[in-house]
Amino acid sequence: MWPWEHAIVGYLAYSLFCHLVFRRSPTGLEAFAAVFASVLPDIIDKPLAWEYGVFQTGYALGHSIFFAVPLSIAVGVLAHWAGRGSAGVAFGLGYLLHLPSDVLDGYVREGQAHPELMLWPLETVTEHDHGQGFTDQFWLLFTRYQQDLLAGDLSTYMWIQLGLAGFVGLLWLYDGAPVLREPLYWVGHRLRGLLSGRTTRDDRTR
Repeated sequence: MWPWEHAIVGYLAYSLFCHLVFRRSPTGLEAFAAVFASVLPDIIDKPLAWEYGVFQTGYALGHSIFFAVPLSIAVGVLAHWAGRGSAGVAFGLGYLLHLPSDVLDGYVREGQAHPELMLWPLETVTEHDHGQGFTDQFWLLFTRYQQDLLAGDLSTYMWIQLGLAGFVGLLWLYDGAPVLREPLYWVGHRLRGLLSGRTTRDDRTR
């Protein structure tokens, strides 16, 4: 599954969880935690495999359930200790959803499920040498996706992906554009403070 697809799934899952359980929209920190965690397995494994050759494939430590579960628990405990328990939940949900999403994606695309993607080091996927560094490989995949999109040569699966991306974009706006709204709110608050202070000084000089 593409990194941006993982980000879409991560945000969608946590936003729905937030509305169902907390009866509110995600905060900026929660949204960031969910999206960041949803792509973190690829951030860990892909460069180490494609760029540095630490792993034979891009599905290793970061994609292993034996690493993902302890990491999610540790982050959750630390977040709870820091008074940010909901952000810890967002991180765990985003990270843990990445693993089965890759398995499901393989089944949808190829008709075969590969649960071994989640079982490193007990099981590993077939060795696949990309022959390129992480950055080159990423842009190759992105360019291929972009070319298919511009040419209108889209499969049913890709149309579903685009529809899901559009829906999540609207959901993000409905949620109040978390992550973006916080700096905008801060800037607006500062501007109001400056204008208020200037108005007060002008009144005093009259």
